[in-house]
Amino acid sequence: MKIATINKLCCPFDHSDLTLTRVSEDTEGKILEGWLHCPHCTRIYPIVKGIPIMSPDAYREMDMEKPLFEKWQKNLEGKKVKDFRLIE
Repeated sequence: MKIATINKLCCPFDHSDLTLTRVSEDTEGKILEGWLHCPHCTRIYPIVKGIPIMSPDAYREMDMEKPLFEKWQKNLEGKKVKDFRLIE
């Protein structure tokens, strides 16, 4: 996903700006893995193979996303993910 596209996205719940954490990108600078975080509602949206997962909570499955957050644990800087929200 291109940075220009990411900059156009907002939180689908409260329309706040999102912050980006990059985990990996390709040689052209496109984001392959990482996450978007809403500082207002604390929701976290993973980016997988360049595609952000921004579905409503009711349509997301934590069991499917949990391995990603475990893989990215060092990038979370000690924070945890609970109910699709990034917490201290």
